[in-house]
Amino acid sequence: MTFSTLPSWFLLAYAFIIGACAGSFLNVVIYRLPMGRSIVRPGSHCFACGSPVRWSDNIPLVSWLVLMGFCRDCGQPISPRYFFVELLTALITLNVVAVHGFTMMAALYCLFAWGLIAITFIDLDFQIIPDEISLGGALLGLMVSPLLPLGFYGAITGALAGGGIFFAIATLYPGGMGGGDIKLMAAVGAFLGWKLTLLTILLGSVTGAIIGVTAIVAFGRGRKDKIPFGPFLAAGAVTAMLWGDKLVGAYLASIGVQG
Repeated sequence: MTFSTLPSWFLLAYAFIIGACAGSFLNVVIYRLPMGRSIVRPGSHCFACGSPVRWSDNIPLVSWLVLMGFCRDCGQPISPRYFFVELLTALITLNVVAVHGFTMMAALYCLFAWGLIAITFIDLDFQIIPDEISLGGALLGLMVSPLLPLGFYGAITGALAGGGIFFAIATLYPGGMGGGDIKLMAAVGAFLGWKLTLLTILLGSVTGAIIGVTAIVAFGRGRKDKIPFGPFLAAGAVTAMLWGDKLVGAYLASIGVQG
């Protein structure tokens, strides 16, 4: 029996489990990488009492629910965001496999998506995008591009388009765009190519504008308050990766243009 002969529900369930495990690791990366700490040692432990987390209490999704969000040893609450990151990663991984099948391409897109998830929460917490993920992602995208539909030339043009557009914005409007965003878009371009990179910028900009205006109106945020742009770009990139071709096709059809 091979993966190709297994029922689709089994493959999707397997993808969900893999994604949840990846999300558990991403929680470590999100917390430790910006502080320059090892993502390998020490093992997971309670931030309140320092007790090592038992293997049975470190099962993605399940353990947080069983413990009802509290440390087994000291009873202090465990942030629900740990559960959310695991669930989000599991769902995105499931969708990647649903769209692209259980293939090498899907595996590479999962790595890309996992990096975007880490970037999202690191940028929210620290307002930085680590080079290890952005530049590393751009380099990885170029290296694996022959295994993806866009090919090496498409990856090069995509990286130049994504990074170049944001570099131009940063040059024309100093302070309007962070260096991390430039490197992030180079990585997006390397994986998705220039067309879906433009869609990523459009989706990220529209979503960011809506959230920004809502924050100003509903929560009294000032116009000078910084709202990280990375999470919106990351969300746009995941959307473009999964459904970009269909979105573009639907738009072209709506205006009477054959895609």
